[in-house]
Amino acid sequence: MDNCMYVHSGKISHPEVTSVLSSLHPECEYIFQLARDEQRCLSEITEHGNLSGSGCLPAWDSVLCWPRAALGDTIYLPCPPVFSLFKNNTGTVSRNCTAGGWSQPFPLYHEACSVEDDITEDSYFATVKLIYTIGYGTSLLSLSVAVVILLLFRRLHCARNYIHMQLFLTFILKSVSVFIKDATLFASDDTDHCTLSTAACKASVVFCHYCVMCNFFWLLVEAVYLNSLLVSTFLRMRRCLWSFALLGWGVPLVCIVLWICSRLFFEDTVCWDINENSPFWWIIKGPITVSIGVNFLLFMNIIRILVQKLNPRLIQFNNSAQYRRLTKSTLLLIPLFGTHYMVFSFLPDYFNVSLRICVELCLGSFQGLIVAVLYCFLNQEVQNEIRLRWIRYQEESYAVVPVGVKGSQMDTPF
Repeated sequence: MDNCMYVHSGKISHPEVTSVLSSLHPECEYIFQLARDEQRCLSEITEHGNLSGSGCLPAWDSVLCWPRAALGDTIYLPCPPVFSLFKNNTGTVSRNCTAGGWSQPFPLYHEACSVEDDITEDSYFATVKLIYTIGYGTSLLSLSVAVVILLLFRRLHCARNYIHMQLFLTFILKSVSVFIKDATLFASDDTDHCTLSTAACKASVVFCHYCVMCNFFWLLVEAVYLNSLLVSTFLRMRRCLWSFALLGWGVPLVCIVLWICSRLFFEDTVCWDINENSPFWWIIKGPITVSIGVNFLLFMNIIRILVQKLNPRLIQFNNSAQYRRLTKSTLLLIPLFGTHYMVFSFLPDYFNVSLRICVELCLGSFQGLIVAVLYCFLNQEVQNEIRLRWIRYQEESYAVVPVGVKGSQMDTPF
């Protein structure tokens, strides 16, 4: 859902795999659990510190807490529970209590517990980050050009394109917010993003979540508007546009303000990008999930209406041409309505995380580019306006009058 995902040091944190995965980032959970285990072990060491006698005292080796042992004893311990975050295993590690103290662990942790490949995976996550950076970058560029085009040509100023421009703007803001957040949280390799807690960091998280919410709600506006055109012959457009603006920008603002207040008063922890089973996360996740569900229902209703309009018993057209048109209309609506988000929205957060990352980050980052191409650059009205402007430029510059070109209207209302 939410594309405020971050890749750093071989790990991904995703508050849309958390607008979807509402839990600690794997890397942070690993660090925090080790810290808890260390604190518990140090307490035991303190308790045994004043005891005399031979043998080995409790010891923390940065991974496991080894208990008090007599000289010559061999202690066997299972792989630490924290490693189960990456892979279930039943390995054991042993150490001998010698006259010189504890021996080295045998076998070594990465051999006994099989975690090395699962924890790093640097190349995979570096590739994911590269893909979504390219995706958001190309979306940002193409959407900016599309907005300029729609603003530049006055004949393109209409309710439909006004709504398109608002949607384009949310995609632009979402791309910018992701870049800002990456820069804020991961400005340096030395930054501990698991404990980072600054005003700038929290502001970047808030801005990112607001942009993502606005994007989903303007996708909902597109669906509501198109449904209204198909089912109603009379719309008070000025009133509708104000209502759409309140839905697209106002509702997310209210949700974000409520979420900020809840974090300030009840969960003012780290950078607000970690949502460990937080009930307050539903202030953001809930409305987004509802908007996706409503969008899908509206999508199905529009397809139903299009099928009825293309019914061969009602109109005399070639069947194959009708269904080609229906297929084209359906495919055009998928990126405009964000219908692909239904794939994971109502599944458990832990379901197929790798595939979720690919769909929501890698493919989702290109959604803005696809929308700009389909609803601006390939729009016949836009192409005709650009062609007419080019003809006028040629006439003014070279006094050449090319063959007149008359534009045709779009064959779909979207």
